[in-house]
Amino acid sequence: MKLFVGIDVSSEELEACFMDPEGDTLETLKVENNLHGASHLRDRIVAAADKLPASEIHIGLEATSVYSWHPAMYLHEDASLQERKTKVFTINPKLINKFREAYADMDKTDRIDAWIIAERLRFGRLTTTIVMQEQYIALQRLTRMRYHLVHNLTREKQYFLQNLFYKCNAFRSEVDSSVFGHAIMEMLSEKFSLDEIADMEVADLADYLKEKGKNRFPDPEHVARCIQKAARASYRLSKVVEDSIDLVLGTSIQAIRSIQSQLKELDKAIERILAGIPGAQCLRSIPGIDRVYAAGILAEIGDIERFSDQAAVAKYAGLTWRKHQSGGFEAEDTKRIRSGNRFLRYYLVEAANSVKNRDPEFGEYYRKKYNEVPKHQHKRALVLTARKLVRLVDVLLRNGQLYTPGRKVTTAKD
Repeated sequence: MKLFVGIDVSSEELEACFMDPEGDTLETLKVENNLHGASHLRDRIVAAADKLPASEIHIGLEATSVYSWHPAMYLHEDASLQERKTKVFTINPKLINKFREAYADMDKTDRIDAWIIAERLRFGRLTTTIVMQEQYIALQRLTRMRYHLVHNLTREKQYFLQNLFYKCNAFRSEVDSSVFGHAIMEMLSEKFSLDEIADMEVADLADYLKEKGKNRFPDPEHVARCIQKAARASYRLSKVVEDSIDLVLGTSIQAIRSIQSQLKELDKAIERILAGIPGAQCLRSIPGIDRVYAAGILAEIGDIERFSDQAAVAKYAGLTWRKHQSGGFEAEDTKRIRSGNRFLRYYLVEAANSVKNRDPEFGEYYRKKYNEVPKHQHKRALVLTARKLVRLVDVLLRNGQLYTPGRKVTTAKD
């Protein structure tokens, strides 16, 4: 006999509902969302399980960002609950909302929400638990922070380019060197006016770029001439506007460099954790999957044994298409599901984009899917290639196997 515990989570409280296999409510209670509240809830769960008696306990919480993480991990790791064969499920809120539609006549309260979650647990068919070892949790915190910083860096660079256009609107059309190179960023942070740049000797500007760029320019004089050409061709600003733009550019440069420095520190920490995860070597054996993609995929999947097969991994990532069939009709054009782990989906799609350029099999598959339709060719082909990559990732992680191009990888069932 199983005991089902549905928990509605908020930042301050945990509302719990205990349910038996027949769907009868055994107990409801509300506790604070902190260590003391979770401990009291644990004691009540243990007491209810022993009274039933229950051979297994299923606990479910909605995956509500940071609010559900602490209670879920606490209940998952508790020794007394582990002794009673407890499984903790973090459930996609969309799944609960869809399930709630069958009870449309019910009110919307925290207690009823907990009952709905317990009822959904009772129906079963929830294959993914919260089981993740500490190294995966630590890696996930790092990779998600890296994801956050990379997107911030992209936005900051776009903002920088907008303000650079105010300063020197002809710069990007005349200068073929990277705007974000160290030498050019140093020059822009010096707050030279356009007239000062235009009037400098080419040799002096070239020497400046050579020094700041640490001799990385193959032809610093050519770059210097291009910069001067851009300065002469650009609109002039009034002194008050130019001073403001210079300050904004300098602030943006500091922000860009700060994020880049933070990314280096995160990459070092990610590399240290990856060194202790066997699956990292398996994924990095795939051409095109580097440290970043391997870490991102492993951090979101965790232990591959959490999933029954590769289809479950794909569904967890949101790389599954719904079937539409009625009678003898089956639609060919179907939509991808909108649920799933967006971080895992992001890393799989980005990894697929890299792998297709380095592995002939994936490159051929991508081109085949690309040529099948006249619209959205790249996006469609890339997502389908990511779906193909899921199968390879699942096999390599499940078997502890390295990837050899041209050699078939098989599951234990084959």
